[in-house]
This record gives sequence, structure tokens and C-alpha cells, in this order.
Amino acid sequence: MNEIRRGTLQEQTFYEQVGGEETFRRLVHRFYEGVAEDPELRAMYPEEDLGPAEERLRLFLIQYWGGPTTYSERRGHPRLRMRHVPFRVDRAAHDAWLRHMRVAVDELSLSPEHEQKLWNYLTYAAASMVNTPG
Repeated sequence: MNEIRRGTLQEQTFYEQVGGEETFRRLVHRFYEGVAEDPELRAMYPEEDLGPAEERLRLFLIQYWGGPTTYSERRGHPRLRMRHVPFRVDRAAHDAWLRHMRVAVDELSLSPEHEQKLWNYLTYAAASMVNTPG
């Protein structure tokens, strides 16, 4: 999807192509609904309320996919692996994370191309967070 702006051809970001903030809000909210009901994953969230974690993931994904840079403005560089070091992220946690994310992605009803691009990133990100064998 391209549009002309001030005489130049600019491509929309993935963020814009899939519907902007509302799409990422729906994705992350649905994901955390699953996390809230999953004893293994829920244990990784020390906050009583999942709201702050939901906001952090939403802002991170928005920024990653070309939206506003609010995440970095508030939290600095993402340093995702470092931020996850305090938590035991093993293969079971990886699989549970992807299981809940799969439900959330499916409910977005994105185009096949957008869905595959998003899912490829999410599976890569999940694998890169594993820090414990087993």
C-alpha cells in the first residue's frame, strides 16, 4: 500500500497496514486474557494486575512494527533478553506463550501475508527469550 505525500511515494508501515494501534491493542489484550488463565505463565508476572505488562508489550510491538516510539521514550532500549533474565523461560513457557499468542493472532483476521509476517516475528521472538534448558 503506497500513497503519495508531498510529491514522494512512501510505503505504509506494517503498523499502518494492519490497522494501527487498535489492532495491536486487540492482539495484546487477547494474549493477556490467555496469560491470566495460565498458571505457568501467570507466575512470570509479579504485578497483581497484568495491565502494566500488557501496556509494555503493546507499546513495544507498536514501535517494532513502525508506529509511535512511546516504548523507547518511556523505557529506553528494549533489551528484551536482559529484561527476561529474572524469569525461567524454558521450552514449556515458550510453547505456552506461543499458544496464547496464536489465539490472539487468529482473532485479528489479518490478511494471510500480514498474519505470516507477524507470526514469523513472534515465533522468532519467543525462541530468543528461552533462557533455561528443558
